Amino acid sequence: MKKRLISILQYTLFLGGGIFLVWWQLSAMTAEQKVQFKNALFNANYWLVIPIVFMNLASHLSRSYRWQLLLEPMGYYPKIKNVFAVTMIGYLANSAVPRLGEILKCTFLSKYEKIKVDHLIGSIVIERTFDVICFIFFIALTVVIQINKIGSFVQQKINELGGNSSFPFWVKAILSLLFITLCYIGLKFLSKRYPQNKLLQKINGFADGLLTGFASIKNLKKRKAFFAHTVFIWSMYLLQIYIAFYAIEQTQHLNLKAACSVLTISTFAMIITPNGIGLFPLFVKQTLVAYSIGEVYGEALGWLIWSVSTLIIIVVGLTSLLLLPYINKHKNESSSGDTQ
Repeated sequence: MKKRLISILQYTLFLGGGIFLVWWQLSAMTAEQKVQFKNALFNANYWLVIPIVFMNLASHLSRSYRWQLLLEPMGYYPKIKNVFAVTMIGYLANSAVPRLGEILKCTFLSKYEKIKVDHLIGSIVIERTFDVICFIFFIALTVVIQINKIGSFVQQKINELGGNSSFPFWVKAILSLLFITLCYIGLKFLSKRYPQNKLLQKINGFADGLLTGFASIKNLKKRKAFFAHTVFIWSMYLLQIYIAFYAIEQTQHLNLKAACSVLTISTFAMIITPNGIGLFPLFVKQTLVAYSIGEVYGEALGWLIWSVSTLIIIVVGLTSLLLLPYINKHKNESSSGDTQ
């Protein structure tokens, strides 16, 4: 109960911090800056929002197909409509409470597709691992091609992720991996020593389920498709930002290098606060200042990108939540009929 309360307080703190940042950014503007900000948004080319919406949805759909591919080696073949629906529900939940979406995704897909939750968790961990690899790639690419622009800013954000500890972020990651490995070895030892212990049996079964999820990457039947979806997802993220540049006059001259920089820095915002609330426009603004874009216009662009992405998550996420029971109506009826 105490741990649960601490988690709730932690999530509330992050969400509250994000909301405070929204208020702070808007209230910190001078009267002239507010006028410029409103004009930038009012005069934006909103026709360009249409391709951005399609690219955003395409990235979510591609992510759903990629998750589906990870489940095939484990003998699960969920319908893509269910995978897409729970993916969007997960995004919706994460917008309010970090990591809650991962739990709901597993819970809903397990319910409607009869898949073991521990296997689903293992597949999600693989997904996140590949996302981290892609993120690291974009960090490296950004530093290489734009070292004179935002190299120091990237380094600062990486240091912030490492916290106030004397250990850098990558050392913490290695230590965490070693700790998990030692825990697994200890669990196996205890399971052999006390094979009848029910608690150890449950924990051991859960750990084996996670490993099954990890092992699925080795047995992928469509490995090329998996990597192709990964590249496609991040390409869509990049192109959304690049097209958004053309929506505001002051950013129309920016190129793909600048879009790569914005994607890298704004991803930090998505990690720090739920769905990047408050921080996303701030980080976009700080990035574009390096490209001699006025703070007001950089922030306006950040709000435009964030608002479109968030609105899609809210609308499609809520729609998925409402339609999920309906599109599985026949399955639910047949299941209830079997139990009678």
